[in-house]
Amino acid sequence: MMTAMSSVNAADINATAAFIDGFLVPHNQARNAVGVGPLQWDGKLANYARNYARQRRGDCLLQHSDSPFGENIFWGSGHAWTPSQAVAAWIDEKKWFDYAKNICTGSDCTHYTQVVWRTTANVGCAKIICNSGDTFITCNYDPPGNYIASRPY
Repeated sequence: MMTAMSSVNAADINATAAFIDGFLVPHNQARNAVGVGPLQWDGKLANYARNYARQRRGDCLLQHSDSPFGENIFWGSGHAWTPSQAVAAWIDEKKWFDYAKNICTGSDCTHYTQVVWRTTANVGCAKIICNSGDTFITCNYDPPGNYIASRPY
C-alpha cells in the first residue's frame, strides 16, 4: 500500500531495490515475450530521469525532455501509482502495434515499442509526486529506439 510521500525525499523513493525492480521486472517480461534480451538498470539514466521529473513537479505536464535518450513518460491522477503500473500502461499499447505492417493502429504504441526495442540495453527511471498530488513517472533508454522504418524486434 502506498502512502502520501510529501515528506519523503524523492531520491529516497527512487533508489530502493524494490523501486528498481518495479521498473525492470515488467520491462524485461515484455522483452522476453518477444525474444529480446533484458534491460539493465543504469544510474546515469536514472539520474537524468530524476532531474527531469523534478522539473515537472510544478506542472506535471506530459512533456518530453530534450533527452538524447529514448524516453517514456507517464502521468497518473493521485499519488498511489507504482512503477509497475506505469510500465504496464506502456506495455498495454502492444494491442495497437501491428508487427506485420510495423505501424501503430488506432492509437499510439511508441511507448510499447521503446520498451521492447531490440538494441536498447539500459534503462533508468524516476517517479515524483507533483505539487498537485499527481504522479509523474519517466524512463530513459540507451541506446534509444523508435527509429522510423525500423522494427523494434
